[in-house]
Amino acid sequence: MTYGIDTDFLVAIEIVDHPFHKQADALLQTLLAEDHNFALTPQTLAEFIHIVTDARRMPAPLAMTDAITRSELWWHSKEVIRIFPDGHGVTDFFAWLRQHQLGRKRLLDTLLAATFRNAKVTKIITNNGRDYKVLGVFEIINYK
Repeated sequence: MTYGIDTDFLVAIEIVDHPFHKQADALLQTLLAEDHNFALTPQTLAEFIHIVTDARRMPAPLAMTDAITRSELWWHSKEVIRIFPDGHGVTDFFAWLRQHQLGRKRLLDTLLAATFRNAKVTKIITNNGRDYKVLGVFEIINYK
């Protein structure tokens, strides 16, 4: 099975003093032991770098070089399937924005969801399930 990775999960895994690090790591270890894969998008990695280097969000922000290195390790991991937005995903993105009357704070998550859907990824690991539940097409895997 392939699990889509939301940015909050990636942050919780990589930041050891994150409040949900232990839970996220336990889920990751369980899924790896069961031989599952993870879907990852470039936009998730960009958002990850943005968050973990931001002193307003992180008590001990990572240096840009460290954030890039950690992102590259994920991107090149054998358990990761790299997926990209395509024309169909962007069409779904626009349709979902209209259909569900989603605002500007939902843009990145909606594009991520459309990218996952078009890659046939049906499970998303996130603690922000409400961002995806409205779309009605995903199983949400919480880790807190």
